[in-house]
Amino acid sequence: MRVGISTHIFHERPLALEHLEQIAAHGFDTIELFATRSHFNYRDEAAVDRLAQWLSATGIKLHGIHAPITDVFGSHGWHATFSNAVGAHDRREEAVRETEAALQIARRIPFDVMVLHLGTPANMHNPDDNHRTAAVRSLEEICRIAEPLGVRVAAEVIPNRLSDPTSLVAILENEIEGIRPGICLDFGHAHLLGEVADAVEAVAEHVIATHVHDNHGRDDEHLVPFMGSIDWDLALVTMQKIGYEGTYMMELAGGRSPAAILEEARRARQRFERVLAHA
Repeated sequence: MRVGISTHIFHERPLALEHLEQIAAHGFDTIELFATRSHFNYRDEAAVDRLAQWLSATGIKLHGIHAPITDVFGSHGWHATFSNAVGAHDRREEAVRETEAALQIARRIPFDVMVLHLGTPANMHNPDDNHRTAAVRSLEEICRIAEPLGVRVAAEVIPNRLSDPTSLVAILENEIEGIRPGICLDFGHAHLLGEVADAVEAVAEHVIATHVHDNHGRDDEHLVPFMGSIDWDLALVTMQKIGYEGTYMMELAGGRSPAAILEEARRARQRFERVLAHA
C-alpha cells in the first residue's frame, strides 16, 4: 500500500525543504500539498520552482494538492475563507480562481488529484457558504480547468449538508455530466458523521483519494490513526473489500513536534500493512 503525508502537518508555517526532508527521513515518499498562501504561495512561480527542486532532492512525489480553503492558516485557525458554494457570485468566483491558480502548479510539477471542499464545514455557522447549485457549478468549472492538466478532482467528505457521503454521490451521479470528478474519503470527517465503514461502502464506486486521520467522534482532531476511536481494522478491510488501491494520505495535525507525529505515523503505517496483510 502507498501511504503519504499531507503538508497539513506543517500548515501553520511556510513550507521549507527541511519539512520534506523530515517526511522522507520517516520513510514516506509521497505528499499532498496544502495550498494556503501563508503555507505555500502557489501564485509565486519561483516558489513552485523551489518546490520542484525540493521534491527532486528528497525523492518525494507530489501526489495531490488540497485546494485553497483560506488565505492564511495559523495557530488561531482560518482567516478569510474561500467557499466555492457561497451564494454571493463574487465570492464564489474568487474561490474558483484560487483553485485554478493552485491547479497551475501541474504545468511545472505533474500531480494526480486536486482535493476540493464543496462549501465549508457546518460548524463554521455560515449557511450562505453552502448552496448546492453554486457548489455544482463550481465543481463543473474546476473539473474543466483540471482535465487538460491531467488532474482529477476529488470532492472531499466534510461535515456539511453538501458533502456527507450520500450527498456527494448524489451530486456526482445525478448533477454532473461529461466530466469525471471523484470523491476523497476523509476518514476523520466520516467518523464525525457516523460509521466509517458505512461511508466507505457509500462512496465505493467514486473514491479516488483519501485523507487519513483519527478523532474521538466529536471534534476534527486530525490525530494519527489508532489515537482516536475509529475502528481502523474494519475501515481498512472495507476499503480492501471495495477494491481501493490508491494512496492513503495522512492529514495530521503537527502541533509543536511534527517529527514526533511523523514517527507515530510511521508506526501507524506499519499497523495498516499488518491489518491488510492478514485480511
